[in-house]
Amino acid sequence: MTVWAVCNQKGGVAKTTTVISLASILAQRGESTLILDLDPHGSLTTYLGYDPDSIETSIYTLFQKLDNTPKGAIFQSLKKTKHDNLFLLPASTAMATLDRQLGAQQGKGLVIRKTLSFFKDRFQHVIIDCPPMLGVLMINALAACDKLLIPVQTEFLSLKGLEHMLHTVSMINHSRRNELPFLIIPTMHDNHAKAATDCLQQLHQQYGQQVWDQFIPIDPLFRDASKMGVPLPEMNKESVGSLAYQNLLNDLIQPNAKLSHG
Repeated sequence: MTVWAVCNQKGGVAKTTTVISLASILAQRGESTLILDLDPHGSLTTYLGYDPDSIETSIYTLFQKLDNTPKGAIFQSLKKTKHDNLFLLPASTAMATLDRQLGAQQGKGLVIRKTLSFFKDRFQHVIIDCPPMLGVLMINALAACDKLLIPVQTEFLSLKGLEHMLHTVSMINHSRRNELPFLIIPTMHDNHAKAATDCLQQLHQQYGQQVWDQFIPIDPLFRDASKMGVPLPEMNKESVGSLAYQNLLNDLIQPNAKLSHG
């Protein structure tokens, strides 16, 4: 089972779009795929037809009861989607209170890793959508994943968010057995805008092999797909956005995929 976390300490950089697009392509290829929504805003949960304001069992439930919850109850948190081979562990807006509730409780940074151990024989791939702020949820994602994907919009304000994210990766590496491999993914790129191309060039100059050698372009169809609650690669496989994510996935699943260590 491969576990990828999609994370950046800046919002609006296409984290959720990256999660749903990669997961959709995997599912369409017949590979059982689980996606986790660790963002209290619940955008991914909403995208897939569930309401994070009213959902009864969610990732929040796992944080409350994991140590005393039987295996069957853990599986009850798992939600089907209307897409073949694609399942969801949904968010609840109550997750926003976890940092205050849990404080410095021991072991709460490993809740997601423990949860995924119950699913290791059921799913081939797990993709985690992370919140944009450092806290117990992001720490859980980084502790549970074996690869980190960092979407970065090709505009200069996003570069500052990237610096914060890489600092967090460096901190996490001190508590991991192995350094966390990561790949920076340029997203929402307008190849006709000089500011965007300058930013993309700076990304490559500053981070070199840590940056994916392609980019995810701006594609208006992402909005149409989101409105319909359908992943773009399912709605239109030949759109420029879908093709870009297909290329990204192909690079990620190759044994020699370009993943740098922090």
